[in-house]
Amino acid sequence: MSDKIKTGVFVGSFNPFTIGHDSIVRRALPLFDRLVIGVVGDNVHKPDMPSAEERIKAIRELYADLKQIEVKCYNGLAMDFAKAENAHYIIKGVRSVSDFEYEQRQADFNRRIGGIETILLYTEPELASISSSALRELQHFGVDVSPYLPKKQKI
Repeated sequence: MSDKIKTGVFVGSFNPFTIGHDSIVRRALPLFDRLVIGVVGDNVHKPDMPSAEERIKAIRELYADLKQIEVKCYNGLAMDFAKAENAHYIIKGVRSVSDFEYEQRQADFNRRIGGIETILLYTEPELASISSSALRELQHFGVDVSPYLPKKQKI
């Protein structure tokens, strides 16, 4: 048995971090000794996005009691972030066929170029319609999206 720490990274813009993201984190957690949530730094393609610091702070508060979870900012390629964190795995959530096709292409590049494996976790059926972009649109029109945002849970 290896004494090497198994590290996975879960990356995204997380704008906002939803109950779907939380589900992926909690389901991936038993697979790793250390799980790093990589929050994409400020993105010029999404100028209205809250700062990376704001998004990181909210996610850190959510998982403050789980010592195997770290939350960090990253810029650039997910595979480079994974390497910097000594991770051999990137965790991604998949809601639909189009998600799968996109993630399959990304996984191929991550493996071929970076030597990083991608683990796809399928979204729980009741969460399949939840996406950050849908929540942002609902918020824009004044809809309360709090039921779709995770609450801090006791361990």
